[in-house]
Amino acid sequence: MRVLVAMSGGVDSSVAALLLAEAGHDVVGATMKLWAGPSTSGCCSVADVEDARAVADRLGLVHHVFNFSSTFEAAVVEPYVAEHAAGRTPNPCVACNRHVKFGRFVRRAEQLGFDAVATGHHARVVAPVRSGGHWRLARGADRAKDQSYVLHMLGQAELSRLLLPVGELTKEEVRARAAGAGLRTAAKPDSQDVCFLGGPGGRAGFLGTRIALHPGTVVDRAGSTVGRVDAVELVTVGQRRGLGNPGGLLPPGQRRYAVDVDVAGAVVTLGGPGELLAAGVHIDDAGWVVSPPAAGEGVGVQCSAHGVPVPGRWEPAGPAARRGRVVWDRPARRVAAGQSVVLYRHDEVLGGGTATGLAVTAAE
Repeated sequence: MRVLVAMSGGVDSSVAALLLAEAGHDVVGATMKLWAGPSTSGCCSVADVEDARAVADRLGLVHHVFNFSSTFEAAVVEPYVAEHAAGRTPNPCVACNRHVKFGRFVRRAEQLGFDAVATGHHARVVAPVRSGGHWRLARGADRAKDQSYVLHMLGQAELSRLLLPVGELTKEEVRARAAGAGLRTAAKPDSQDVCFLGGPGGRAGFLGTRIALHPGTVVDRAGSTVGRVDAVELVTVGQRRGLGNPGGLLPPGQRRYAVDVDVAGAVVTLGGPGELLAAGVHIDDAGWVVSPPAAGEGVGVQCSAHGVPVPGRWEPAGPAARRGRVVWDRPARRVAAGQSVVLYRHDEVLGGGTATGLAVTAAE
């Protein structure tokens, strides 16, 4: 089988290429150049490209660099900026997977005549057990490194051509395989940052070059001013730090959180942990790996890349199930608008959508 491996310059994609080559596949490596600006991390730096090329050389593979920076700018960076300007909290890695890594990259592989693509994600593709069955997506063997959350948008067309070789391994096993093969990425730390936010000033510095950031007033539930923030566009529901150091709002020792962010009015409202709880979450733009869960079906719901799934039930809004809500079995923390909400049946990814920011109340 001819396989195009997305090689980011990290250890996981390096071992994905190694395993496929050892299995006898015709493997070619390709590194995507995504961010056109300065970067020191996140699979876009010169060092990452050099590491990917060195691994390919070590394995005797042809290596390419694909410049997808224009697609990345239009499909990931610009929406990220627009979402912050609107007071939402986007997930750029999900957008990158949807539009670039499993969009533009897959189309390029098809144009070049490859049978499949592969990445170093810690997740598992489960093949149909019978003719006419469905491909499924499941968590990786290493629960601590599982990345199925950021792959929830994949459907049958993508899964039928996708290989995830490291999904059956723990991270320790991945590093051991890399070390045993003499790969220079064996001990390389995992990237933790969004690639285009790695420059001076981080998120605030980046967004400040793209949109106007406005100072905001921090108030308590009674509307009394208790502090100020430098940029209301950078505050998200559930945030605790960087809120103007307000004092006297709650009893000593009790944490304060942003429970409401009004970008248009430049006001952040603080409250206690109990005020962050909701009965559920509304989502839109939902998509499903195979089909949506049945109305009222119990599901596990994950609202961040490494979050703990919360049990609840799915209630669709309309027959297409493109919108709906999850009602928690017990009140859980509110989900900021723009975040991905992913539904699981045990370890199987069912699909997911985007939090609207409208919390489900107990009265609904």
